[in-house]
Amino acid sequence: MSTAIELRGVEKSFGVTKVIQNINLSIAQGERHALIGPNGAGKSTTFNLISGYMRPTTGSIMLRGEEISGMKPFQINRRGLSRSFQVTNVFANMTVWENLRCAVLWSTGHRYAFWKNVDNLPEVRERTAQILEDIHLTSRRDMPAGLLTYAEQRALEIGITVAGGADVILLDEPTAGMSHAETERAVTLIRRLTEGRTLLIVEHDMSVVFGLADRISVLVYGQVIASGTPDEIRGNPKVKEAYLGEEAA
Repeated sequence: MSTAIELRGVEKSFGVTKVIQNINLSIAQGERHALIGPNGAGKSTTFNLISGYMRPTTGSIMLRGEEISGMKPFQINRRGLSRSFQVTNVFANMTVWENLRCAVLWSTGHRYAFWKNVDNLPEVRERTAQILEDIHLTSRRDMPAGLLTYAEQRALEIGITVAGGADVILLDEPTAGMSHAETERAVTLIRRLTEGRTLLIVEHDMSVVFGLADRISVLVYGQVIASGTPDEIRGNPKVKEAYLGEEAA
């Protein structure tokens, strides 16, 4: 199976503080991979390194065999990798439809041009409508995104993340702050929208992690201490001691 994301000897330091230490990680094409660990372990920093918001101090990051270390986020995005953030990041004053349409435009080959009427682009309209239906927000189509509930905004952000057509998706704590029922709906949405894509997810809810991931990597103090299937991680004594504790039961 081909590799979608690979980190080789990746380290990140801020001054004398080493936040990421010699990470070696390989994520297969089409795999759903969870990155877990305690607060401050370096999970979001790892996401920022992969998606270009930070540069590694040393090491290399590959996307489908191509070196992307040091590329800008938009360059990495155009190579087929898209990500969400811990804090909901939508255009609050634009409608739900307009938020999704902005994400769809680039993937359908359209660039910004003041003489074009986006309402006259059928492929954009159809793709936007399909994603709107997929995330169950058709009834909120004309509502400003800032007026959506928290869970709806998170669903919209996931829709925006996949709308650009990327086949490698990074989701940073997509169910944080959700109720149990909202979390179940979000997991169903994530599973459906990432079908056939590669998913790397950071998540603290272990029911989400063990129910969604094909493989799991555990990050502690900036180091990957274990990688494996959910059953392997659940039974790993080092992981139990460092992070899972009773949750592994």
